[in-house]
Amino acid sequence: MTEPRRLFDCIDYHLEKNPLPDMLAAKESGQWKAYSTQEIRSTVDKLSAGLLKCGISCGDMTDEKRDKVAIICKNRPEWVILDMALQQIGAILVPVYPTIHVHELQFVLSDASVKMIFVNDEELFHKVLSIKDEVPTLGEIFTFEHVTNARYWKEITDMADEESIKQAHAIAATILPAHLATIIYTSGTTGTPKGVMLSHNNILSNVLACIPCFPPGNKMRALSFLPLNHIFERMLTYLYMFKGTSIYYAESMDTIGENLKEVKPTMFTTVPRLLEKVYERIMSKGAELTGIKKKLFFWAHGLAARYELNTNQGVWYNMQMALADKLIFSKWREALGNELLCIVSGGAACQIRLIRIFTAAGIPIMEGYGLTETSPVISVNRYDEAERRLGTVGPLIEGVEVRLAEDGEILCKGPNIMMGYYKRPDLTAEVMTDGWYHTGDIGQIVEDKYLKITDRKKEMFKTSGGKYVAPLPIENKLKESNLIEQIMIVGAGRKFVGALIVPSFNNLKEWARKNGITETSSKALIQNEQVKKLYQETVESYNKFFNHVEQIKKFELLSDEWGIETGEMTPKLSLRRKIVLEKYNDAIERIYA
Repeated sequence: MTEPRRLFDCIDYHLEKNPLPDMLAAKESGQWKAYSTQEIRSTVDKLSAGLLKCGISCGDMTDEKRDKVAIICKNRPEWVILDMALQQIGAILVPVYPTIHVHELQFVLSDASVKMIFVNDEELFHKVLSIKDEVPTLGEIFTFEHVTNARYWKEITDMADEESIKQAHAIAATILPAHLATIIYTSGTTGTPKGVMLSHNNILSNVLACIPCFPPGNKMRALSFLPLNHIFERMLTYLYMFKGTSIYYAESMDTIGENLKEVKPTMFTTVPRLLEKVYERIMSKGAELTGIKKKLFFWAHGLAARYELNTNQGVWYNMQMALADKLIFSKWREALGNELLCIVSGGAACQIRLIRIFTAAGIPIMEGYGLTETSPVISVNRYDEAERRLGTVGPLIEGVEVRLAEDGEILCKGPNIMMGYYKRPDLTAEVMTDGWYHTGDIGQIVEDKYLKITDRKKEMFKTSGGKYVAPLPIENKLKESNLIEQIMIVGAGRKFVGALIVPSFNNLKEWARKNGITETSSKALIQNEQVKKLYQETVESYNKFFNHVEQIKKFELLSDEWGIETGEMTPKLSLRRKIVLEKYNDAIERIYA
């Protein structure tokens, strides 16, 4: 096989080099079921052929005339099978977040003129059915699980015959690297979704440039749970498949813990929010210990908090770390399956403290950076420790260029830059200048090599005194406190910086119990004077890390955690600041009253 040129080439590439008994795997009726490379090849071909018989076509191969097929589904082998089956016949997959609001769903399906949709289960089937009449182009809805009165996806593979499979292969031979592979609608933190058009070459160039950044070797296993409709997990999926890494799909976000122990993955991807939750769980387990065990746990944690990459801290420190590793950190790794080589973090800024502590515990965190529009990786901290720097998002990947605008905005150029926004040349022109994509992030280059993100351009604000404030570093620092679950810095056009704080209620309740506070409800706790004093002291202890203008002068405690369903977080767990500002306007007015 020659060098791969399209994403779906990964199957033949695999079959020639290293066919796997478990290319993809998932739980079915409580048992892991693996699909071999050969089975995947056969199913993809049958699905391609069946889709042709259903009238799904590539038209004249122009982006507008090619049929669009949507998927709204959790991670499972069928997701990837459908993706490759559509690519082979020149149709376009439009992935949608399962948590999407029906109004947004209607917008996406209409904007992309979606002809057919695949859904996970009964709940999503009814969600699509409720708006089907509002989307004139939408024909059939197929389900991956058996649903009453719904068409099951295998009806399509059953239609395949030799003739239609030949036809699918003939179309596949005409697909070029420059052809559109997918349209991904970014939910974004503001406004209407935009359809990002990514070609085979956009994503594949990213895959091939990232492979050398990861642990070498084969016979690896990845656990997949970040949504596949996000480009981060989707690109990594193709990276795994070209690398010959088996992919196991977690049953749900709630089962990750037990799935890690069953699959024993060598790597997985995550967003910082989930990493924070793993860390909180480890710390609360440590806090439950008593006597010498508790002392040892916090002694080991203290050593890890002093860890530095690429630095020999002397014989005494190394001896203590070796002991801490044997007694404490080995148990952390055990909880993650015991065969983990690294965790890749992206999607938002990760706290340096977390990366430091996990890395010291023998769980390297490779933090990277990119956007949907950049397919996604621009830079990443490598598996090789010499190529990692704490507080940065690593060196640029091969083939990608970055330059900083006068205001510090990161501009990016390379084969990974999107084809444009679907049907919106006006929006494309706003973010592109002579081939350079404007990321909207502010950054700097450290040691002539490592990219560091300092803030989102849109999120920086001026106080009424005309001073600029970057909220992200302040928020990340305060989230180091085990009393703070979520925080948003406010103060645009105001006299001083304020904050909305969602306490970490598990830890706060434990503190309250020890301090003889009888209230147990979240609403009552945040009204308690002792609790307010505790948070005042916590905020003041962190204010010393910031200059006078950036220090939080007043804050409001909130009783409800922010989430995707309630609208304050995007599906990749980034804060929707505009929504929070509107929703908690009263609390903000109290800060400035």
